[in-house]
Amino acid sequence: MPEGFHDVQFPVDIALGSRGGPVRRTDVVSLASGAERRTARWSASRRRFNAGYGVRSMADMHRLLAFFEAREGRRFAFRWRDPFDHRSGGATEEVTALDQPLGVGDGSTSLFQLTRRYQSGVQTTQRMIALPCSGTVRIAQDGFELSEGQDFTVNTLTGVVQITTPPASGAVLTAGFLFDIPARFDTDELILSLEPGGADIPDIPIVEVRF
Repeated sequence: MPEGFHDVQFPVDIALGSRGGPVRRTDVVSLASGAERRTARWSASRRRFNAGYGVRSMADMHRLLAFFEAREGRRFAFRWRDPFDHRSGGATEEVTALDQPLGVGDGSTSLFQLTRRYQSGVQTTQRMIALPCSGTVRIAQDGFELSEGQDFTVNTLTGVVQITTPPASGAVLTAGFLFDIPARFDTDELILSLEPGGADIPDIPIVEVRF
């Protein structure tokens, strides 16, 4: 298990009510000519969320408080369900074994890393998936679905898939899955308040971490 990580799920119903999304880090320098020079400082997005929007009741507050204390504030990371991007396919589509490319066989390689691709126009970016959800990973070889446990296994703390029999040279592997991201609280304090009809925690910052 990665250091500083608890393999435990942030309450999904609260996470699904959060607001946030991907963040990029870009340096923009204005030149004397009026043109710009832009440099990407991160190779990939890092996601940020505010989970306070998902707290709707006293029961939610108590679950959140227990989770926060067990993670010791910012100290330990955990599994976080991105409400906007946690499927290998479309946002509302069922997972299939054909959703994402996994790799191409060479006759000897048996380990393949789960990834998710994003495409707009001719531009494509790839994201490593480290925390697939147990029991949701589906793998196909040349379009024929494989059986988990018999034909392949998956490490749900790395996203590495092991094919039992190394695929033949040229065999095309594809994958589908649900996934979480590693994240942590970006605060060491929770500001709680009681409101008519329930509890309120207006600001619960969550930030993605990298393994």
